Amino acid sequence: MAPRQTPTIRQRRFGAELRRLREAAGLSAPAAATLLGTDRTAISNIEAGRFGISEERLRRLASIYECGDTTLVDVLAGMTGGRKAGWWDEYRGKIPPGFLDVSELENDAVRLRTVQTAHLPGLFQTEDHARAIFDLLVPSLPRLEVELRVAHRMARQAAVTGGASKPYVGIIHEAALRMQLGGRTVARGQLHKLLDATERANVTLLVIPFSAGGFPMAGDSVLHAEAAHVQLDTIHMDSPAGAIFVDSPTQLGNFRRRMDLVEKVALPENGSADLIRSIAREL
Repeated sequence: MAPRQTPTIRQRRFGAELRRLREAAGLSAPAAATLLGTDRTAISNIEAGRFGISEERLRRLASIYECGDTTLVDVLAGMTGGRKAGWWDEYRGKIPPGFLDVSELENDAVRLRTVQTAHLPGLFQTEDHARAIFDLLVPSLPRLEVELRVAHRMARQAAVTGGASKPYVGIIHEAALRMQLGGRTVARGQLHKLLDATERANVTLLVIPFSAGGFPMAGDSVLHAEAAHVQLDTIHMDSPAGAIFVDSPTQLGNFRRRMDLVEKVALPENGSADLIRSIAREL
């Protein structure tokens, strides 16, 4: 079987967890390969997401690693086998791969939580707002790529507005609400879309007002994709150099605590909606 050239975030996340289980068992990759009865490079390739693995072999590895968390093993077993193509695959090779990884994270998550201070949640952006963001990039993008990115961002919204309707908590700073990207008309339409989102039972939007002062993670743009097992959660952050993904247990724990603290300084749901409504009336 030829190795994958560009493993997806799901494949890399699966491999990273197997590596952690092996290291917790105190086994080297060659030792694990011997116990599994495979080539010594197979373990390294599996852990890097370059090779897949069957459910049977996954459960054998879990036994070799003496993993007693049966729920974790069951969730990992559900990640084995052939990869099913996602809607985002039609954009592969057309937009940056980090965009596709975020789509896969959102699709696989059981709950989503975001903190954003300079931008509004992509899952609730209007086309015009998203287009205004991509038009600001330097150097500028070809018009076709801008439109592809906008279309991809609109398609992502099915993660919380489609049939799945998974729980979503978005924490937004007042600064992002007042930034009139695309002009007053576009900004007004964008705020009304956020207000519409607050009517959805699965969506919670919380606003950090200017009056809150300083708070942890100020300036960050963070997505916490909660998995079916807490050990498989993933953090995504935007950066000028591209997407950053975090999955180490220590860092995940720190991000959860920070996001909890940020949530506490935000206005309650009704107060947040009132502030969004007030800003929209000013436009």
